[in-house]
Amino acid sequence: MASGAGAGAVWLLAFGVLDSTVNGYAYWTLLAGGIAALVALVLAKVGDRGVAVGLAAATALGWSIATIVVVVTWLSRGDWPLW
Repeated sequence: MASGAGAGAVWLLAFGVLDSTVNGYAYWTLLAGGIAALVALVLAKVGDRGVAVGLAAATALGWSIATIVVVVTWLSRGDWPLW
């Protein structure tokens, strides 16, 4: 489980730093999380379920952080940052 969480965190971080704007960070994180969720589903079906759980947990945490960043930016600027 720990190896899946660590791999998921590194994966989301690698995609999250590709853009310096909130908009880009959110979209890259959504893309990386979607890919990670698909990998977790495959691992749960045919691979190591513990790694799948860790990966899914890291993805959920990464998406939660991206959501908080978007909402805080939205509230501080008064403009929806994802357009």
